[in-house]
Amino acid sequence: MPPGKREQARIERRLIATLTDACETAKGEIKGFTWLTHLADLEALAETLNVIWVFETLADRKLAQVEAKARLFELTAIALNEAGIALKLSDRNVRFDSEEECQRSHSGNWQKRLAKDH
Repeated sequence: MPPGKREQARIERRLIATLTDACETAKGEIKGFTWLTHLADLEALAETLNVIWVFETLADRKLAQVEAKARLFELTAIALNEAGIALKLSDRNVRFDSEEECQRSHSGNWQKRLAKDH
């Protein structure tokens, strides 16, 4: 049975807090990283959770995918663990994007860009 509304709200608050910590850590460590967000249906969290790490430019994103991917996965895993969410991470639920790509393909409209993938 999926968690009730109150439990879902508690999970969401914990997840936001722990991902915020991961975000602040990454800002200090990874060149070009600017922010992150997540998408999820809290009634099917394990199947739907997506954490999106956003970089300033396409070049920054590509560099991070080569040089910092393991660290970003580690920060994501720590955040999920601290939020009490058991999930095996993969490229399906940890993704990378950039402001430059959003600007080019969606005129900077992140809501539209994220909706197309979810």
